[in-house]
Amino acid sequence: MSAETKQVIPLFPLQSVLFPGGYLPLRIFEPRYLEMIARVHKAGQPFGVVSLIEGGEVRRRDDRVPEGGAAFLREKFQPIGTLAHIQVLEREGPGLLQIRCTGGQRFKILQSDCLPHGLWMAEVALLGLDAEVPVPADLAPAAVLLQTLLHSLEQGAAAEDMPLQPPYLWEDSGWLANRWCEMLPLSGDERQRLMQLDNPLVRLELVADQLDRLGLPPGQ
Repeated sequence: MSAETKQVIPLFPLQSVLFPGGYLPLRIFEPRYLEMIARVHKAGQPFGVVSLIEGGEVRRRDDRVPEGGAAFLREKFQPIGTLAHIQVLEREGPGLLQIRCTGGQRFKILQSDCLPHGLWMAEVALLGLDAEVPVPADLAPAAVLLQTLLHSLEQGAAAEDMPLQPPYLWEDSGWLANRWCEMLPLSGDERQRLMQLDNPLVRLELVADQLDRLGLPPGQ
């Protein structure tokens, strides 16, 4: 593994899974993240989104510590996450930021450390990008179905409130699979497993199975 594929990044554990190319709006109010977001935005750098296994998105005090203690519960999260690139940052008031991010490259955590104020830092290894695989003819209706769904969601909705954001790569298997993974009613563990798959065509085929179980087979 070359040194170029490794980097140290701050982590943002969430109850959701971020996919490459995905859209992530966040309201930031915790001090540990306000400083971090301001710093990486100024530097033009990403942060890492990882899916929580235990703990919450907001830091909580450890009730096992006697009254007056300052210990907090530590989060546990998945070892594979996705870089988040900040596209828009707006200050809504003192101690409150609104950001909109795009999912970038996936990474694997090599080691992580929780700083005293609760921010996680990690050395990560970047994982390979999805190969560009055209959507096969038998799965092409999955793109049409998603286009129809997107059109219905667009009626009366603000562009920044849409769960899917351009560019729309309807003919790319990885992009199409990722967008369906975000839209389908899947558990967090199911989304995580799909995000970790290295083969975008297999990911899309598994999405097609999910559509079939919901009575929306892409072959219709």
